[in-house]
Amino acid sequence: MSVTNSSPQLKRELGVFGATLMGLGSIVGTGVFVSIGIASGIAGTAVILAVAIGAIVATCNGLNSAQLAANHPVSGGSYEYGYKYLTPAFGFTAGWMFLVAKTASAATAALGFAGYLLNLLGGSSDWVIPIAILAVVIMTLVVLSGIKRSNLTNIVIVSVTLLSLAFFILACLPRAVEQGVNNLTPFFSSSPGAVLHASALMFVAYTGYGRIATMGEEARSPRETIPKAMIVCLFVTMLLYITVATVGIGAVGVETLANATGEKAAPLEVVARTVGGTGAAVVLAIGAITAMLGVLLNLILGLSRVLLAMGRRADAPRFLAHLNREQTAPYWAVIVVGIAIALLVLLGNVKTTWSFSAFSVLIYYAITNFAALRLPASERLYPVWIGWIGLLSCLFLAFWVESAIWQVGLGLIVAGLIWHQIRRSLFQHN
Repeated sequence: MSVTNSSPQLKRELGVFGATLMGLGSIVGTGVFVSIGIASGIAGTAVILAVAIGAIVATCNGLNSAQLAANHPVSGGSYEYGYKYLTPAFGFTAGWMFLVAKTASAATAALGFAGYLLNLLGGSSDWVIPIAILAVVIMTLVVLSGIKRSNLTNIVIVSVTLLSLAFFILACLPRAVEQGVNNLTPFFSSSPGAVLHASALMFVAYTGYGRIATMGEEARSPRETIPKAMIVCLFVTMLLYITVATVGIGAVGVETLANATGEKAAPLEVVARTVGGTGAAVVLAIGAITAMLGVLLNLILGLSRVLLAMGRRADAPRFLAHLNREQTAPYWAVIVVGIAIALLVLLGNVKTTWSFSAFSVLIYYAITNFAALRLPASERLYPVWIGWIGLLSCLFLAFWVESAIWQVGLGLIVAGLIWHQIRRSLFQHN
């Protein structure tokens, strides 16, 4: 049941810079362009506090993920850590939760890309699904070409996205300074429960850093590269999110930001149009488009690596563990992930994906923190209390999403564990 050293390994081609940008490409997307608007509607002006709480929880998780990935640098992330440091059931649950949550998130990113593109071009909404599927096909082909080309594509995408957000901040700053006192008060206009609910949703907006861990097998000098990349990635993201939320609310008020979160509209695009007119909105739309492509690219990368790891253990069909001739991509895993995302895109309606991702990802990282607590002293990079804070905060926030969401999530965990037990029994008999 273990992954042997004889399994073909992916080439180590990622340095600190590339790994950091892979993390940013995974994080700076739906989180900043959509979830700040969703969270504003829940927590009001205190969404700025929710962004900070999400960052604190994510930092504890990031440090624990970093020390696990540095000591156990293989594809699969917390799926592998659960197996190595906990039990097969914990490992399987981590992988299962990751696959369920992130496949739906990838479909959302593809639909979001199509929606923003059509808004920009003035096209009919009838084309949303075909364009979304085309985006999935193209990004799947990029990932199939290997990590080097994926990394280059990601650098271009992240650069455009960050430039558009820098423009947003500079465009809104003068009006935020002028109107900020009125728009940012009263700061606590919502209940503590609403702030915690918003914090759970904002936590998801940071979780792309886990992509750095799931690609640990492809990092050069992983014990140094992975922790550095994660810490830099989280710090930059926290500053960016807090600045965008504060400047956006300061410029137009929390109601405008919250009301702008529709099925096809990017809240920041509406804020930019209010402050700077059509030209500013176009710049933000371009940033949103590239951000959604970046999220889609990085989710296909991360999902395929977890599926690769599950194939190696026979938690998924073994053919998913096959690598291409150059050993730069698990081609069958990438293709299956692309097909699964495309099928979800066909539904065209994933309104609850973000909340469902919040619950699933919080459970996934609770397992990560639990595994970090089991690290021997010789492998530990950070104090034990960071693991405890990460574990307890994840479990606490997971149940602040809507009750229907976490009830379905728990049902899926049970269903997955039943499948896992049946598969183990069959495997042992064979």
